[in-house]
Amino acid sequence: MWTGVFPAVTTKFTEDDRLDHAEMERCFSLQMEAGCDGFIVCGSLGEGPMLSHDEKIEVLKTAQQVAGGKPVLLTVNEPGTREAASIARRAAKEGADGLMVVPSPIYHTDPEETVAALRAVAEAGDLPVMIYSNRLAYRVDVTVDLMEELASDARFVAIKESSDDIRRSTEIINRFGDRYDLFTGVDNLAFEALSVGAIGWVAGLVTAFPRETVAIYQLMKQGRREEALTIYRWFRPLLDLDVSTYLVQNIKLAEVLAINTNDRVRMPRRPLSGERRKAVEKIVMDALAVRPKLPALQASYRSADKLVAAE
Repeated sequence: MWTGVFPAVTTKFTEDDRLDHAEMERCFSLQMEAGCDGFIVCGSLGEGPMLSHDEKIEVLKTAQQVAGGKPVLLTVNEPGTREAASIARRAAKEGADGLMVVPSPIYHTDPEETVAALRAVAEAGDLPVMIYSNRLAYRVDVTVDLMEELASDARFVAIKESSDDIRRSTEIINRFGDRYDLFTGVDNLAFEALSVGAIGWVAGLVTAFPRETVAIYQLMKQGRREEALTIYRWFRPLLDLDVSTYLVQNIKLAEVLAINTNDRVRMPRRPLSGERRKAVEKIVMDALAVRPKLPALQASYRSADKLVAAE
C-alpha cells in the first residue's frame, strides 16, 4: 500500500539544457531528509512531456539512488498508447516501483478509449499503477464509474485525485472503501482531502517546502488537526502556485528562494519574468518572513521501521 507524501519532483537542467543529476540528487535528498515517503518523477511538474524516454529513465535512476528503498514511480504521460506502453516496459525493466499513468494529454479519449488505454499501459508495464485523474488539466475525466471498470485489475492500486471537486474523494471511498490508495493531487485542497480520508498527497510545493508539507500530513494522521490547519493556512498562498498554467515556473522559482537552486526550464517554457516574477517572489518572500516553527513530530515508516524526527 502506498501512503504518505510523494513529491512530484522537478527535473533539473544544466545551463546547456542537459539533465543536472548532481542538483537533482541534492534536491531529492532534501525531500527524503524531511520524511517524504516516495517520489513521482517526470510528471507535469517534472516536465515529463519535454523529456525523451532515455532522459526519463535517467531521472528515474537518479531518484532511485536517493530514495533509500522508498517507492519511486515513473509518470507515463505520452500522447500515444504505443509510446506509453513502451516507456512502461522500460520503467519495469529499470526497477520502477510503479507507474503514474495520465490519459493521453493530446487526444482527449472517450470513456471506452480511456479504459482501454489505461489497461494497455498496465499490461505492458505489469507494475502497480496510480491512475492520474485530472479533468481540468488533461480534459479527460477518469470518473468513479471508470475506476470501477478498472478495479478488477489488481495492478490499478491508487488514484491521484485531481478533479478539483473535493466531493470526489468521498465518492471514491464510499464506492470502493480501501480498494484504491487515495492520494490528493491538488496542493490547495490537500488539507480538505486528508480530512475526508485521503491517505496520501502527491505534492508540488513540497519541493521547496518539504518539512512543512510532511508536518501537515503527519499531524493530520496523528489527529492533531488544529496544528495542521495553522500550518496549512500559512501555506495556502504558496500552495495556490501549484494551480496555474505556470505551475512549473512558479514552483521552480519558489525552489530558488527556499532551497537555493535554479529555475531553469525546458523550452517552450521560459523562467518567469517581469511583473509575474515579481508577484510570485513576493508571495514566497512574504511566506518565508513568517515561516512557522513546526511542532515536534515522529513518523514511523513501514520500510525501515524507524523513527524520523522532522522539526
